[in-house]
Amino acid sequence: MSNKIELKSISELSGMKFFIPDYQRGYRWTEELVNDLLEDIDEFIKEKRSDFYCIQPLVVKKNIIKSEEFCKKLRELCQKDNNLIDRTEKLIDAYSQWEIIDGQQRLTTIFILLKYLCSGKENYYSIEYETRKGSSDFLKNIVETKKDENNDENNNDENNDKTPKYKENIDFYYMYEAYVKISKFFEGDKGKENYKKEFVETLLYKVKFIWYETVNEDPIKVFTRLNIGKISLTNAELVKALFLNKSNFKTSDSDKIRLQQQEIASEWDKIEYTLQSDEFWLFLNEKGYDKPTRIDFILDLICEKKLLKLRDDKEDYDFGKDEYRTFRYFYTWFKNEGTPDILECWSKIKTIFQTFNEWFNDLELYHYIGFLVEQRVKITEIHYNWIKNGTKQQFIDGYIKKLIRDKIMDCSNLEKEYDLDAKSKKTQCRPLLLLHNIQTVINQGKELIKNEKYKLPVFYKFPFYLFKKEVWDIEHIDSYTENSLDDKKDQKEWLKAAYFDVSDEELKGEIKSFINYLNSCSNNKEKEGKEHESEDLKEQTTNSNEGSKLNDEDKSKFEDLQKKIIDSIKDSKLNDEDKNKIWNFCLLDASTNRSYGNSIFSAKRRAIIGKDQGKKILIDDELNIKEVSGEIAFIPPCTKNIFLKYYNASTNNLLIWSKEDAQAYKANINDVLNEFLLKTENNEKQ
Repeated sequence: MSNKIELKSISELSGMKFFIPDYQRGYRWTEELVNDLLEDIDEFIKEKRSDFYCIQPLVVKKNIIKSEEFCKKLRELCQKDNNLIDRTEKLIDAYSQWEIIDGQQRLTTIFILLKYLCSGKENYYSIEYETRKGSSDFLKNIVETKKDENNDENNNDENNDKTPKYKENIDFYYMYEAYVKISKFFEGDKGKENYKKEFVETLLYKVKFIWYETVNEDPIKVFTRLNIGKISLTNAELVKALFLNKSNFKTSDSDKIRLQQQEIASEWDKIEYTLQSDEFWLFLNEKGYDKPTRIDFILDLICEKKLLKLRDDKEDYDFGKDEYRTFRYFYTWFKNEGTPDILECWSKIKTIFQTFNEWFNDLELYHYIGFLVEQRVKITEIHYNWIKNGTKQQFIDGYIKKLIRDKIMDCSNLEKEYDLDAKSKKTQCRPLLLLHNIQTVINQGKELIKNEKYKLPVFYKFPFYLFKKEVWDIEHIDSYTENSLDDKKDQKEWLKAAYFDVSDEELKGEIKSFINYLNSCSNNKEKEGKEHESEDLKEQTTNSNEGSKLNDEDKSKFEDLQKKIIDSIKDSKLNDEDKNKIWNFCLLDASTNRSYGNSIFSAKRRAIIGKDQGKKILIDDELNIKEVSGEIAFIPPCTKNIFLKYYNASTNNLLIWSKEDAQAYKANINDVLNEFLLKTENNEKQ
């Protein structure tokens, strides 16, 4: 048998017997939590809504108590044939108790609320507690307990040292405090009879639990998952229970129902399994989705766009904004007049998933939709427009590409924005650089597909899942000396990186001499530190910090040497204005960017080649190059092309990023993104 799910109003709980097992803690709701529940119901009343107020799931399991007496009664029934099944079911109910797996705090609070508001016993249910047997009696008599406490407060007898009942244990205390809080809530205008009457009517008939009955599951395991692991029931689990509830199927054929249940459960699991793959999921979504199940994403889409046909009087229902909104939407559909066609609804879920799968396996759709999701376009809007457009090509040309043009409008004519500072320009051109990478992949994929020799059943995908899991920067390709180098370690690393890019032997000798000088400074400082190990820690720290910087004379020598190195390798070098244009920007993950700082082009090139291979290319103090194991990183294809000098076929200098390289790179951007870019006079000049 499958788990059962429905909505039960508080009035429908009347006469039911609930049992709180010993694996649960006692009642612990604070005044704040009690007040939140009261305020929520009050807000619902003020909104004058005609539907219902849904509270979180009450997870239960049906157990038969007094089994010997039950069996005796059952044998008596078996001797009679008339209405045996009906009478057996009534007997089971009479001897059944509902074990509360989750929701006891809210259930107990509502019981206390009923004790305050309702005098009629017909509105009550019973609660037994396995650990503290007296809790049930305390709840039943909580009104009298409050009256007794009031009398004691008015009694000034100094010899009255009787311990109040509610102070006998911690459970009684919290139950009593909840009753006191409820009493205070109904003071003033809220204490008037007409308001209380409306509150009671709402509480009994419009406040509803999500009633979730587990059938074959171990209640302790369910409790552990819901409470210890803090993983609440998701909309997906609740909706799945609706799909698998046999009473929701049109047919009465048990074998057919079982077959359909197994088919839905199997397909459900396959969809969830696919969505759990980050490669698939992060193509459709941003990172940060915190629900344990991901099929909720499809269910939420159906709810948001109201893709199920509800009864006319339910079409304009406000299903709220809380976490169980989607469940209420599906529940309302399942309660349509007549038995709804489960397979029709399930087919809609499958169709949406198959659409996502189609997008994922299509060269253009995968990359264009992945780009738009990265630009914060909601997948619900993309899917809605997919339904509206007749063909795939109409969808791409009439919706997707138009939307992409809108998204890059601010950066497609970037060269005209002379008033922007470098940081603003870098931020603005991020979508354009990402699209350049994506369209490059698309173009190459199309060429491979056209060529029978290379035609493959799969294609290279831009890895959105890697792009979204990491932090990405817009980096200057040619940084040279925009930032001063004050730290000895940074200065030494810069010189070591530059050493191999200098062809002049005399200049190489100067570099080596200055590196040796820096090494000797460090060695002397280390020796000095050992001689003063007994000195005050604060003084040592101060001396160490002072020693990390060059003095003014040495700093001037370093800057002169640095300028000489740059002048020796410059070739159509970019000026300061050129450096802050798009032809000098690329996409790079933050860890790689931070690792090489403002190194010259050739040093950056070595760092990127190393990252792409999972290696670290180091230069020791003796100016020897060695490779060690390092952290691998995804290098976007266009960034890799930049540092391989891919865009300038006539280059013969791998040491710098020249004006010719920049122009070739810019020309490629214009060529690759031709149909997306706004044509401007300035673009054509550049």
